[in-house]
Amino acid sequence: MKIRFIVAMAFLLLFTNINAQADCILGVGVTNDSIISDIFQLNEMQKEKLESFSGEVKFRNDVLSNELENVKNRHPQSSVTELRQLADKYKVVMDSMATVQEVMDKKMLALFNSNQYELYLSLCKDASRSAYIVVPAVYTDSISNENR
Repeated sequence: MKIRFIVAMAFLLLFTNINAQADCILGVGVTNDSIISDIFQLNEMQKEKLESFSGEVKFRNDVLSNELENVKNRHPQSSVTELRQLADKYKVVMDSMATVQEVMDKKMLALFNSNQYELYLSLCKDASRSAYIVVPAVYTDSISNENR
């Protein structure tokens, strides 16, 4: 009985750790820019970059969405083999969309100062998500007087 309990608890902990491995996306281009700006208290330069990155994500995702539509419309779908091939092509495009999101999120996170990045890490931890690891930027206006 005791062994079953230990095995069940180990399985539960393993399952919890597997769920915690999902990426913690910032959501540039997906989440409203003003929400990201308000939560992380972005400075003007960061707001401009966020707007630029958001536009790039939207543009690239529009191109990839058109590609998905073309794949769906042009690919034969009459057999299981053809459907598997279609699914494989869809997966490639969907992976590309995820990569675009990751790259833009990392670009934005690299512009965060240490306090903003710590907030991101904290939110990711609370959501049981794996944070992207970047080196936060150092801004002269964010250095305390003790370090000058």
